[in-house]
Amino acid sequence: MTSILTIFGIISCILAVAGCIQLAFGTWFVTHFPHKEKTLPAVSSLPPVTILKPLCGIEPFLEEALDSFCTQDYPDFQILFGIHDTNDPALAIVQRLCDRYPHRHLQIIIDPTIHGLNRKVSNIINLLPYIQHDFLVISDSDIHVKPDYLRHVVTALHQPNTGLVTTPYAGLPTNNSIIQALATCQLNHSFLPGVLLSRRLGRQDCFGATMALQRHTLNAIGGFDALLHHVADDAILGKLVRQQQLDITIAPCLTWTTITESHFQELLQHELRWGRTIYSISPLGYIASSLQFPLFWATLTMLFFYHTILMGIIFFCLVWGICAWLISKIDCSIGLYKPWTLFLLPLRDWLSAIVMVGSISGTKVSWRGHILHINKQTSSPGHFSSNR
Repeated sequence: MTSILTIFGIISCILAVAGCIQLAFGTWFVTHFPHKEKTLPAVSSLPPVTILKPLCGIEPFLEEALDSFCTQDYPDFQILFGIHDTNDPALAIVQRLCDRYPHRHLQIIIDPTIHGLNRKVSNIINLLPYIQHDFLVISDSDIHVKPDYLRHVVTALHQPNTGLVTTPYAGLPTNNSIIQALATCQLNHSFLPGVLLSRRLGRQDCFGATMALQRHTLNAIGGFDALLHHVADDAILGKLVRQQQLDITIAPCLTWTTITESHFQELLQHELRWGRTIYSISPLGYIASSLQFPLFWATLTMLFFYHTILMGIIFFCLVWGICAWLISKIDCSIGLYKPWTLFLLPLRDWLSAIVMVGSISGTKVSWRGHILHINKQTSSPGHFSSNR
């Protein structure tokens, strides 16, 4: 029995060390990501752009997020806000923005038509007749950007063989609660460095924070109709663009997504939806991402080597110290450093491991008040029902 525990202890120790190494590389890529650059590459012309904003309900910082798109330092752009219901509380916020920026081309489209199972994509399809420009930027409602965001995205879209442009994003908490700190840690300490590291290793993923492409590329992949029956519309869009032998380029600017969870159940549902969606698309890659939980593996190492508990505790503390140092560098780089959150790192890793187990063993996801069951072969919802 002791020899078996020793073998498991050695394996978990190796995984913990590998996790620290991966975090070190990810930290380097985050801290060297050019989101702090003040200058932009020259572009011969800045074409007019249409920004598509599908909305559904109200959330913290929604007005601030949408406002950041209205104040872009860009010569000519149109923003279309899509809403399904005239009673949607987001409507009042958008109307305030229209009054605040009368010189901007802002337009509200209210259309209850549902074209398919993905309501977000249905919302976007309802905006199509009102699009005036050939350069399109689709962005989730909870995304915050800097004034030079649009120029960065369009510049990236001019890169050779680029069919789609996306942006990495960090979490922006709305309060100092432990729940929001845990959610922020997941995005800023695992997702963000993991995304930039995997990009350097050759992956080309697309994220809902930004999906920018030209109209002819959209037509070539079959339009938004091709995304209607998929939960992970951003990943499917990226896959279809890659099938056209075109690249997905990351714009050199960081964006932020609002962290809205206020209860543990909300956090768990959100992360299970995220995890199950990712697992349905790339099961092996998702399982391999368990390397991003070095403190989980360090805890197991300590438990497996219970007969030499002092050495196990020293190893756990060493891993914790390395992770805290690296994560502090990430937080300082993106301007969200809060020292007290470093004490949550072991809890965060254990929660991530639990979410991973739940993601692998289930298919149900909750999104915007609806329940979907994901088909792992197609990453499509196999069942859809209201849960309001």
